[in-house]
Parts: sequence; structure tokens; C-alpha cells
Amino acid sequence: MLTSATIKDKKAQAFALRKQHFPDEIKFYAPGLKSYTTMEIEQKNPRAFLPISLTGSACALDCDHCNKKILEPMIALDQKKGVFELCKNLKASGTESVLISGGSLKTGEVPFMKHIDQIKRVKEELGMKVIMHTGLVTKEEQAKALKDAGVDGVALDIIGAQETIEDVYHMDATVDDFEKTLSLLSSYGLSLRPHIILGLHYGEMRGERKALEMIAKYPCHALVLVIITPLHDTAMFGVEPPSPKEVEAFFVESRLKMPDTYIMVGCSRPQGAHKVAVDKAAVEAGLNGIAYPAEGIVGLSKEMGLKPQFFENACSCGVE
Repeated sequence: MLTSATIKDKKAQAFALRKQHFPDEIKFYAPGLKSYTTMEIEQKNPRAFLPISLTGSACALDCDHCNKKILEPMIALDQKKGVFELCKNLKASGTESVLISGGSLKTGEVPFMKHIDQIKRVKEELGMKVIMHTGLVTKEEQAKALKDAGVDGVALDIIGAQETIEDVYHMDATVDDFEKTLSLLSSYGLSLRPHIILGLHYGEMRGERKALEMIAKYPCHALVLVIITPLHDTAMFGVEPPSPKEVEAFFVESRLKMPDTYIMVGCSRPQGAHKVAVDKAAVEAGLNGIAYPAEGIVGLSKEMGLKPQFFENACSCGVE
């Protein structure tokens, strides 16, 4: 953990690394996962990028931070009509890209294999962009099927603490299973967009740095950082998230650890003053993009010499 005595210098070093490895651009995302308008960004097509749940509201895990709440705003798949028919209708109404997700099995896998042939058709016949949220992928046939389907990217949470896997996710898996997933997906040349949830263990920073170390071993299209956001009707409601200073230190560490990887701030993070401080830290620490930026952050990025780019047809794990 970086100390307050060094954070200012390390932040300057991180931003310099960003300038060295990337053009002077910063990406801002406002996909139709939720309604969003500020003085700086206005959604024009909220249907451009939409999430699909293969399992509807069902999930075997009952995670303490989620309790299936994350699935509620997703479009529930009609099992009789199938993925292809759903995506065909979505495309007709203006959708360009989809996030295909769903609830997990106790093993941490999202059961996508029975839909993989239709997902391949979505790519080949509809030409839509498809980001898969797979959960753990520990079988070679799963990785091969994703590659053969031509999906544009694979997003998954990486957990670096065994106690978090057991106590928060209630999952029958190990930290090694997460590393195996990264290794297997990478071996098939899939575009990786791993996520780290800061404060996942009831607001504490436990396995985040281990997760970062694992991810840094593999070529990633993007690393997506999100912050625990306690939801109503979950075991974590009322939990204090990591402070903006803790988050800032992790942002800096991530940039120093992965100097040439796109690092994005994802959709989930606390609102209000916490969000403003975190988003400001993201720009100053040399991160590459932010989903649903706080008011004033676009202006800050311009002041720091960056040219903002805006996307509705992708989220932070899409990374146009």
C-alpha cells in the first residue's frame, strides 16, 4: 500500500507512464445500463449497449454484496426464443452491442455453453459486438467454444483472497481457479477484460493486490476497477467502502504495475462526494477511462491535456 508521503510523487509517475504509453485521449462511457445525463455528457441512444442475463434472476451463489440485485436491470432471456432471436430484436430497435451475463452456478461458472451456438450466430449473422461475462472458465472446451464463437471480449471478476471467495461469494472455488481461468482464456487468445472489486470483503482491501498480481501476468485488453457499492437487501448494506485515498493508492499501483494496459473505472462505485474524489483520482493517476463520470471530470481531463472521447455502444469493459 502506498503511503500518503509518497502518493503525490507516485501519482505524477503514474500519469507520466500513461503519457508515455498512450495517446492523449481519455474514454468516457454512458451505455444504456442506466439512464445518465450531465452537463458534459448526454445519452443519445440508451439502447446502443444492453446487458442480457442468460439465467434471468436466478443465481446459485447468493453473494453477500449482490443477492442477485445485479441481475435485476438485465434483459432476462426467454429460454424458448433463445439468444439469437433476442439479439435480432434488440438490433432492430437500435442496439449495437450486448453484454451477455447471468447468474452463476456454485462453482462460479455462468452457464453459457448451451447458448454458445446462438452466440456465434449473433456474431456471424447480426454482426453485433458481444462481451461475455463468463465467471470462472476452468475447462478447455469452454475457452475453445468462446474463441470459436468469435466473441469480442471476456469479462470476469478476479478474487485474490480465499476467505472472500468463501465468506462473500459462498463459492466452491479457490484463488487458483481464478488464475487458471486467466491462463486458459489467454492461451486461446481471447480478449481479456478482468475486473477487480475494491473493498469486496465487507469494505476491506484484502485480496485486491493478489488479484492485480495475477492479472498482470497475462495480456489483457483492459483492466476494469470497480468499488464495492452496498445495495439494499444484501448482507453488505451499510458497509463503508474503501476511502477515496485507499482507492487512489490502488489506482496508482495498478498503473505502475501495468503501464501499457488500458485501465478503466467501471460502472459500480459509491455516489456523491466519494465518486467525485475517486473519478478525479482516476484521471490524475493516469487511468484511461471512466464509466458514467462525475460532473466536472470531463473538464478536469481537458485541463490535464487529455482529449475526451464518448461512447454509448460499449461499457468500460468494451473499450472501443
